[in-house]
Amino acid sequence: LPAHEIVRLGLAQAPEGRQIFSGMTVDENLRLGAVQQKGNLAELENILAIFPLLKEHFRQKAGSLSGGEQQMLCIARALMSRPQLLLLDEPSLGLAPKLTRQIFDLIQTIRDYGTSILLVEQNARAALAIADFAYVIEGGRVTLAGNASVLSDDERIRQAYLGEQASHQTAIAV
Repeated sequence: LPAHEIVRLGLAQAPEGRQIFSGMTVDENLRLGAVQQKGNLAELENILAIFPLLKEHFRQKAGSLSGGEQQMLCIARALMSRPQLLLLDEPSLGLAPKLTRQIFDLIQTIRDYGTSILLVEQNARAALAIADFAYVIEGGRVTLAGNASVLSDDERIRQAYLGEQASHQTAIAV
């Protein structure tokens, strides 16, 4: 489907690598996300309440933001279309641990406001901490699926993805 049809169906994506419009301001980037909503100013105010750092840099060129601020802008721009499902691809990629925590706090806030999120993330510990349901994909195949809290207690997951020693050896076939 064309992008505008996908957005109309209630899907939005914050892609890996941020892909913001660096020569445009934060304001202009956000308004691009609301094209289907015809520049909904009420939504802009809601987004700025969730992302107060973006409000501080509202007239600043997006390319001058830090990596974490650019990631916030990317997610905020996707939210401007008021999606039913937000697809997040590696939101913590290349971010310092402190910024990663901030991004995951924001993801939790977005989820708490009622937006469903499909999160693809290599930081298994952070992803499992906020997820309801999780899939483990190895070599392009789903190898485990289930309640995130159950998976985070699974010894195979703890050894392979969380870097913890288990009481006995368990192998994961790849």
